[in-house]
Amino acid sequence: MKKTLVIESSWCKSCGICVEYCPVKILDLGEEGVYIKDEEKCIVCGQCEQRCPDYAIYLEKNE
Repeated sequence: MKKTLVIESSWCKSCGICVEYCPVKILDLGEEGVYIKDEEKCIVCGQCEQRCPDYAIYLEKNE
């Protein structure tokens, strides 16, 4: 089952923790919080999800 990285921008406080822990450096901070620079390079490892204190970023299972 494939997973997709989801960001709830309204929950993001722009702390940058997920950006620092991303092993492939696909995340960055913008005016509205974190965003994905290159979704195709995401390895869906879940490091960002585990580190986000606001639950603003998570992996969602696709059917």
